[in-house]
Amino acid sequence: MRVALLDLIAEWGSITSNQAAQMLHQSSGTCSFHLRQLARYGLIEEAPTGDGRSRPWRLRWEGSLMPPGTAEEPALRTADAPSAPTASTRSSPESDAGPEDVDHRRWLAHRSLAPAEWQQDQASSDVLHLTPGELADLGAAVRALLAPYRDRGPRPGTRPVAARTRLFPLLGPTDGAGRPTDR
Repeated sequence: MRVALLDLIAEWGSITSNQAAQMLHQSSGTCSFHLRQLARYGLIEEAPTGDGRSRPWRLRWEGSLMPPGTAEEPALRTADAPSAPTASTRSSPESDAGPEDVDHRRWLAHRSLAPAEWQQDQASSDVLHLTPGELADLGAAVRALLAPYRDRGPRPGTRPVAARTRLFPLLGPTDGAGRPTDR
């Protein structure tokens, strides 16, 4: 839940618990609780508002969800949140996690069992504002970047590494019939 909330805040800039509840198909109270927990750990803060009624939240750090030098995600590893859904599992309550999500969750749960030099990953999550042409160009550039490594077989010192990229337009909040509305 907390990862999904961080994803939404990164995507929208700021978000209220009511907005998060609508997009995550959760109660406003649940979203409000987790937003306060994220603020407690210093990951988000209240965004200024002029109306005094809404309570939007925003990230405390631009570009990264974690402050520099932070190795673990303390707010995401509390006893009441032992595992968190990935962004792809937040799209609807009935969606099943795909094999990529299962692989990633298994990695997060068991990476401490890997040799020390393999315990870090190079995960990245960004929200970009692109034109359709830029989206196509970026996809082609990522595929070209990975191409030299794609057909290499096992060699001493190597391990299979998952390299997954998903570039797709984000849909905003939905109306009462489940159709996306304009931002």
